[in-house]
This record gives sequence, C-alpha cells and structure tokens, in this order.
Amino acid sequence: MRSVRSKIIAAGLVLGLAGVGAWQLLPGEGNGSGAIRVGTSDVVSSLDPAGAYDAGSWALFSNVYQSLLTIKPGADTPAPDAASSCNFVGQKLTTYQCELRPEVKFSNGRAMTAQDVKHSFDRIKEINSEQGPAPLFNTLESVKAEDRTVTFNLSTPDATFPFKIATGAASIVDQEKYPAKALREGGKVDGSGPYTLAAYKAGASVELKPNTSYKGQAKPANGPVTVKYFKDSAQLDRAWKDRDVEVAHREMPPEVLAALNPGLKDTRYQASGGTETRSMVFNVRPGSTTAAPAVRQAVAAALDRSRLASEVYKGTVTPLYSLVPAGIASHGTPFFDTYPTPNGATAKKLLKDAGITTPVAVTLGVNTRGANLPEAEELKQQLEATGLFQLTIKPVEQWSDFQKAYAAGEFDAYTIGWIADFPDADNFIAPLVGADSSMNNGFSDKNVDALISRTQSHSDRSEAAADFRELQTLVAQQVPMLPIWQKKDYVMSREAVTGAQYLSDGTGVWRLWELDWL
Repeated sequence: MRSVRSKIIAAGLVLGLAGVGAWQLLPGEGNGSGAIRVGTSDVVSSLDPAGAYDAGSWALFSNVYQSLLTIKPGADTPAPDAASSCNFVGQKLTTYQCELRPEVKFSNGRAMTAQDVKHSFDRIKEINSEQGPAPLFNTLESVKAEDRTVTFNLSTPDATFPFKIATGAASIVDQEKYPAKALREGGKVDGSGPYTLAAYKAGASVELKPNTSYKGQAKPANGPVTVKYFKDSAQLDRAWKDRDVEVAHREMPPEVLAALNPGLKDTRYQASGGTETRSMVFNVRPGSTTAAPAVRQAVAAALDRSRLASEVYKGTVTPLYSLVPAGIASHGTPFFDTYPTPNGATAKKLLKDAGITTPVAVTLGVNTRGANLPEAEELKQQLEATGLFQLTIKPVEQWSDFQKAYAAGEFDAYTIGWIADFPDADNFIAPLVGADSSMNNGFSDKNVDALISRTQSHSDRSEAAADFRELQTLVAQQVPMLPIWQKKDYVMSREAVTGAQYLSDGTGVWRLWELDWL
C-alpha cells in the first residue's frame, strides 16, 4: 500500500471502474490548434465546492481546484495532490493527518496554508447546503491546522475517509475569497488546480487556461480547453455531428452509444467501468403517497428493468437489483431475491394487505437531461398498466431547480443518477440512505445508520462484507430508493485529439489536462 493509505483498503475492495471496453484508433487527418472543445450535458450547479454535490460541478472542480489527495488513472488508492503525505494516526481510524505540499499557490498568487484547508472543510459543515457535500463528511468532527499540518478528528472510525478527501467535496479554497458562512457568489474561482478559470457562462460554457504555477499529482495541462454545456443528449449529439466539439462525454443518446463500432469515421470511443447507477427515490415524509412502505414495495414488485433497459436504453444499461452495483465488492441482488420477476399480482396484494386504495396517485419528478423523459414515460406506462398507480410526470429542465424541488419534497418520487465518489460499497449506501442523506427524501433508520458506522470501522474492507449485505437487504425491505440500472462510462473523441482515454474512469475525476492535439 502507498504511504498515504496507512493500510486502510485491502484486497477485498474491487475496482471495476478502470476496465476499457473499446478504444478505436483511426488514421489522423491532421493536427488541430487552439482550445480543445469538450461537450457534455452535465452542467455546473455551483462554482463553490461547499454548494455542489453533482457530477457536472465536480468534473470542473477536478481541474480548477485541488484536494489533499486524488485518484490516479486506474488506481484503487488515493495519492497525494495538494498534500505531500497523509496517514491515519494510531490504530483507531479516528485521527487522520496530512502534510501540505510546499509551494502550492492559488491561481491569484497567494500561497496555500493549512488554515485554508481547515477553512474549506469548516465552511462545508457550517453552510450545510442542501445541494452540498456535507453528508459525505458526517464522521468529521473537527479540523486542526498547525504550521503545514492538517489534522482531522473523526467522531467514529472511518476507513473510507482518505477516499472522501480525494473527491471534489474536499476542494481547497482561498479563505480570503470564500466566506465562512455563505456560498461565494459570482463566476470567479480561486483554486490551485491544473487550470485557471478564464471565463464562465452559466449553463453554456467554461474556458480554461493552463495554470503555470500548479504543483500536484497531475501533469501540467497541455493547452486551453473549452467545455460546452448542452441542455440534453440530443443537443450534444447534434454538436458532435456538426463538429462543434472534439470530445463528447455524458451523455450521448442511447441509440448513438448502441451504434458505436470500429467502422465509424473519425471517431474514437471508450467504454469504461460500469458502476454509474440510476434509481427512483421515494419521498417518505408524512403526506406523500409514497410514505407508506407498501406503496414503495408495490412499485418494486411491478418494475420491469429489463424492458426499460432494452426499450429506452437500447441495451446500453444493465438492470440493477441493489444500491451497490456489480463490480464493487459486497454487491448483492436483494431486490431480485425479493421480486425475481415483474408481478402485478404481487404488487396488488401488497397494497390490498396494507389497506391502500388504488390507483395510487404518484407525482414523479424528472430532470430532462439525457434519456430521462423517455425513461419516465416507460415507468409511467409500466406502473399504470397494472391498474394500481396513476403517475403524473413533472419535468424540470434546470438541474439546480430540480435539486431544490426534490429537497423541498415537491415530488412523491424522483429519478436520479449516481456516480461513485470513490470505489467502495460505502459510497453507494451512506450518502444515499444514511443519516442526513443527500437524497433529501426524509428517510432515516437507526439500524441502517448503525450498520454503516460498523462498516466504516473496518480497515480490511472484506470484513465489512456481511454488514454491507445486511444493509442492502434492509434497503430492499423498506425501499426508500429503488435501483433501476447501471451502465458504463462512454467517452467519444475525434482522431485529432489524444488523451481522451484518460479523461474519465468513473471515479469522478475529469482529467482535461490529459487532452492534447496530435
């Protein structure tokens, strides 16, 4: 194990994120020049790390901010980035200490200090944004800064903590620019990553320039990059076909991904990992029609995942029967074990035994990115075909508006995707159904929380397997969330661009600095 790990992740951790499905090399047509244009439909919800817990924001954070640790391509353990070293102190897994790398500067020229690190973590907890990453740090009790040493004191043992501080949630900000008790407003960034933010148009584009003073794990950026944000997958596909972007990542239409093959002209593609998941989240607050467990269980009994995967996603996704996906250690199939085939009769009995009048009216919130609307229509068709449900789809175009709406309990249920912050079963359970869940659906369970704490106490992750299986079973019984599918991570690029195979491996790190012209 690397020195930064202090023996915390053993062979029981399976990293299924780095496998490459296909990388097609075709003859080049000449070198490019200027900024490489990258297209995506994962928009940025906030430029402030204390206010964002989504893929689009964290992808940008990977490039303009630094964390103490990071994940290198294909690795299953964190490596130093803004830190020169990190280790657990003692055997209890409740004290974690990092030494700050010398000569790290923010893009404004100011030297980074340990106090900046402490400030960055303290404000996440203080602000506690409903759209922010505070749930990821529920074991963090306090942070101490002395000279160049940062000490994290944890309330309970947490073997996964080094992974957590290798994520976008742990991005280090300049304490002189980011308020202690409020999110920073405006379109500016003061970070220390491989790039500086040259220009930002919310929901439209980001212009990045290499940060010549960057000191960290990544190699120096090769050149400028422009990220273009598109409203949906159809617009991204159109931009690709019109050659308005050289790289496309998240999310092309399913039919485009299904048609990828070695014979395509001027197209390289990579299909890596397979642990991006999607679930239906139920509002369990009093007053919601899905507050009754029998309603949620009936939906689970009626759902036909295979039909949804083939009809909507053209076989580019795989049915998922647990919050922990295949490819991650401790994966199970409790939903398949309980509901092996879609069965309207089983759903009907569940509702009848609970004394629930049918059809049950359910409002389903949907963010309109990607294939989410066709997916919602398929869910509506399936559930209404049983005669037990009446679904009303409520589409929301802006991601930030969607986040606020589900946090406020405006839907009985909503669909959402999940990309791992780090490759451990904990990250597919604790932030989703644990205390102060980022799903904001009102669910809490003492048994679930106790089991989560117990899994985090094992430095040898294989020893947590039995508890993870029990957790997955509890979720299948109570159904606060209903897993639907998992999929691979696709990147497409033109043959004039190199390095796109390193752009993403499903760990949440977006390595734009690897891109270059041939």
